[in-house]
Amino acid sequence: MSAYRNDLPQLSGDICLTDGGLETTLIFHNGIDLPEFAAFDLMKDETGKKALTNYLHPYVEIAKRYEFGFILESVTWRANPDWIRKIGYTHDEMVDINQRSIKLLSDFRRKHADDKTWMVISGCIGPRGDGYNPKNRMTEEEAEKYHSTQISILHETEADMLTALTLNYVEEAIGITRAAQKYKIPIVISFTVETNGRIPSGETLKEAIERVDNATGTGPVYYMINCAHPTHFQSSLNGESWVERIRGIRANASSKSHAELNESTELDDGNPQEFGQQYHELRNKHKHINVFGGCCGTDHRHIEEICRACF
Repeated sequence: MSAYRNDLPQLSGDICLTDGGLETTLIFHNGIDLPEFAAFDLMKDETGKKALTNYLHPYVEIAKRYEFGFILESVTWRANPDWIRKIGYTHDEMVDINQRSIKLLSDFRRKHADDKTWMVISGCIGPRGDGYNPKNRMTEEEAEKYHSTQISILHETEADMLTALTLNYVEEAIGITRAAQKYKIPIVISFTVETNGRIPSGETLKEAIERVDNATGTGPVYYMINCAHPTHFQSSLNGESWVERIRGIRANASSKSHAELNESTELDDGNPQEFGQQYHELRNKHKHINVFGGCCGTDHRHIEEICRACF
């Protein structure tokens, strides 16, 4: 049974951390091969599961030191029907992977959560296609049907919420939100943006958020921005009311474009201290943002610098 599905603690405004770039850390720092960037492949054996829990420890230690809450994000970003088949798993294995990924976090929470560092379990949803390229776009109805497969599985677990990361067009975000509403589980929608601050399909963040909210009756519990450097979106966050729907940031360490990152063969981990200062600027201007983490190229050093600079 979920602990916080009906009362997410981060909605109170309390500061909450999450992790950094899981996949880039595992690949470039730990030397682990991830087929199609799919961290769920590590769930196949005890060695892989141990690597995942070891990855979490430095982040949780930071959260405990600062007495902040923590969101445990599952490794299921790629665990949807198309990617599962592409990587070589069956439908039954997809069900098992999603279930066991949440159980891994439930067991971790029982061991490490306390009164000062509460832990929310988030079932991670990823895009059906390429997170950087909105080709082969679905309609809202197609997206709802497609993502209902994974969401129906996660709904039956101890996941407190869902987070859809790296979305790049509005129709998919609407479909995911409607599927989550159907199964009555809180959903967070996180868009990625290009260097011009627009999502890859061309809309501004304002247009994307307002379209999703209008189509779903303000369905997402909040929005996030991920897989983009702070300099790509900070100027887009003006003083209008739609900005207050954004509660979380999981930025990239690198200021490179998506196209440049796709071509990179080496990790660009940026400057952790500068990264922390960029979050400090965002926090000063937007006090309502209270969920802080990282994306590609970031690790526990970047999260530590966020805490030092902001708190």
